[in-house]
Amino acid sequence: MSRTRKKRTWLKGVLVLILIGIVGVGAYGYSIYHNLQKTAKGVHTPIDRDPVVERPSKLDMKKKEPFSVLMLGVDEREGDKGRSDTMIVITINPEKQSMEMLSIPRDTRVEIVGKGIDDKINHAYAFGGIEMSMNTVEKYLDIPIDYYVKMNMEGFEEIVDAVGGITVNNDLDFSVSATHFPKGEISLNGEEALKYSRMRKEDPRGDFGRQMRQRQVIQGVIKKGANVSTLWKYDDMLKAVGNNVETNISFDEMKSIQKNYSEARKHVEQLQIEGSGAKIDGIWYYIVPEEERTNIQNRLKEHLEL
Repeated sequence: MSRTRKKRTWLKGVLVLILIGIVGVGAYGYSIYHNLQKTAKGVHTPIDRDPVVERPSKLDMKKKEPFSVLMLGVDEREGDKGRSDTMIVITINPEKQSMEMLSIPRDTRVEIVGKGIDDKINHAYAFGGIEMSMNTVEKYLDIPIDYYVKMNMEGFEEIVDAVGGITVNNDLDFSVSATHFPKGEISLNGEEALKYSRMRKEDPRGDFGRQMRQRQVIQGVIKKGANVSTLWKYDDMLKAVGNNVETNISFDEMKSIQKNYSEARKHVEQLQIEGSGAKIDGIWYYIVPEEERTNIQNRLKEHLEL
């Protein structure tokens, strides 16, 4: 499987957020609403697990309580469960009208909950699927993970093109092959967005720069996908959702998110975990100091009002 195809994986998860965004604006037409409901039911995959970090009380979206989502970009091959090469935790707070997006570097050394070993965090999915991934992230960040969105491969370029392209604010002048990405606000089609989100070697920030561009592209797709002007392409978007996404967010919960949380997407803060690389027993890991981990935990707890 090529590296290009691997890097496409993580973007499928934004389709669920697009779906949430157009639930409300699409309700005016029965056909649109019916197809939204059908797709939402098709991708709905509940998970029965015992949380590592319990909430003080059950999440109540009618009371506009903050919640969290784990986005997993998974490279799955035949006969192989795969690994979550992209892990992004999103917290949504409607009262603060804000979202926070935290990328967890895939090589971060953590305790794999349920396996009893310290390993790279992206191995949790290979060992125990969604449940082990959610439990491991909960333990590492010390916050409840309320929902997951698992994204499979295929269709990245088509997704961006389906919403009519996206706009991002680029902070680094660089080129990939024959495509130049100047500083400032730039418009990207699907092919360009793929190149933009993959670039790492020319960025002095390395993987952090790549993670930032991934989050920018996610924001861009959410923004365009939730826009009324893109509804005429909703068939293409819903088809991609149905083919590539699994989530435990139900249709009713999507409607609650659209009704009570939609303003939060207008203010997005991007977070990153500071650390350094080190070899342990000949294997390269990303090591996060405990003080940094505690700072990130406290930041997310505050946003979730825990």
